[in-house]
Amino acid sequence: MDLPETPWIHTLRFVLEIAATVAFALSGMIAAARQRMDAVGVCVVAFVGAFGGGTLRDLLLDQRPFFWVRHTGYVWGILALCVGTMLFMRQRHFQPTERAMLLPDTIGLGLFAAIGVDAAMALGLPPLIAVMMGVITGVFGGVLRDVLCNEVPQAFSDHRPYALCAFVGGWVDVALRQFQSPDWAPLLACVLVTGGLRVLALWRNWQLPAWRV
Repeated sequence: MDLPETPWIHTLRFVLEIAATVAFALSGMIAAARQRMDAVGVCVVAFVGAFGGGTLRDLLLDQRPFFWVRHTGYVWGILALCVGTMLFMRQRHFQPTERAMLLPDTIGLGLFAAIGVDAAMALGLPPLIAVMMGVITGVFGGVLRDVLCNEVPQAFSDHRPYALCAFVGGWVDVALRQFQSPDWAPLLACVLVTGGLRVLALWRNWQLPAWRV
């Protein structure tokens, strides 16, 4: 017997989605600033980073309109964030280093992975597909961001676990749903496990096997 939904679970999902969108938008702005793009380029990369993974997820799940089209406040919010952040970075002489990009990228990975798994499970899809939707949602915004910046996507090239963290976090989410746990527990567990594994991978410099010629 499933537990009844917590009254504020919809609010929690909405807050997680907003936080994930903002986090990836920030990582996109920093990535674009590292490439010395102009204001338009910074905004475009930020939008692609923020909306890319979720758009691909909605496309694969046949969810129309896309999440950012349903909530146009996302678009206005990211535009305002871009303008405000660019002004702040110029005034404070903020250095857009790769290290500065890692924090919002890690936060966004965990949040979007949880949202992707939750969306797929809500449609009654098999667990493996739900986990893959979490990986796609969490990873492909960053992939598209790096492609626009003319770089090999970091998720595939730095050899430190990235997509694998979202994959493990997604299975933790699915496992918790098999028990009588509160409906918010799988969401938060996926965020914490995915983000925590990524932080550990960066801190301990864990390396995945690389192709050797």
